[in-house]
Amino acid sequence: MGRRPATIHGMLVIDKPAGMTSHDVVARLRKRFGERRIGHAGTLDPDATGVLVVGVGRATRLLRFASASFKTYEVEIVLGTETDTLDASGEIVAHHEMFIDKAAVLAAARELTGEIEQVPPMVSARRVGGRRLYDLAREGLEVEREARLVTVNRFDVEANDDPLVWRALIDCSAGTYIRTLGADLGTALGGGAHIRCLRRVASGVYKLDESGTIEKAPLQPVIELVRGIDRIILTEEEELVVRNGGRLKSNRTKGEGPWALVNASQELIAVHENVDGRVVVGVVLA
Repeated sequence: MGRRPATIHGMLVIDKPAGMTSHDVVARLRKRFGERRIGHAGTLDPDATGVLVVGVGRATRLLRFASASFKTYEVEIVLGTETDTLDASGEIVAHHEMFIDKAAVLAAARELTGEIEQVPPMVSARRVGGRRLYDLAREGLEVEREARLVTVNRFDVEANDDPLVWRALIDCSAGTYIRTLGADLGTALGGGAHIRCLRRVASGVYKLDESGTIEKAPLQPVIELVRGIDRIILTEEEELVVRNGGRLKSNRTKGEGPWALVNASQELIAVHENVDGRVVVGVVLA
């Protein structure tokens, strides 16, 4: 027998609580909706809280369009102490005597904005040699990781009551490791650091104030998963072409894409993408 087709379709914005993995959230939602086909866009660490975008049913095919967006985080950076996980959940591995000058902290944060290189931490979900880094870390292994370019548009820091604890607001590209950014700030100041109280307050166009709990977050229409991309209203003739996997004429797709293609009733029909300067069919929804 084949897989039972999904009967519930839509998306949710969850305020993920601490102490749960993103997969735990998906498992709870599968029980809530009685639906197996559920996924999320943009993993949050177990200790982290905040915005987690979730797709249900056919909406899971659109999650990659939601996960590519910039993210915004609030976090506390604790200077003077390093941990083996770069956050408060790990074991302390080093102490540093650090005498903090506000101007130096602000300058160091400015140096960590723009396009920068980051080495993925060993506790990340990134794969090396086909294995997750965090699985290797659990076995006590450390492997060489290639640095990757990320973009930090905003790294605002402000002092706390504790001179070694700084609050930060960070706006960054998908794939940026906040724990690495915190550790790099400590290193730049001549010592070390780890992060705590990480909270994602925005994931692209999805904000914390529209999120809900796992039990009560409302199921929104599938089209909400492409809220942040350009929308093209199809003619009846174009809709027939697109429903059958065809592409729009080039003069209908302006800009860099992707494009959400909807009919006159605002029903999402497909998403087309720009791949190496060429418009291609990304997703066609039944």
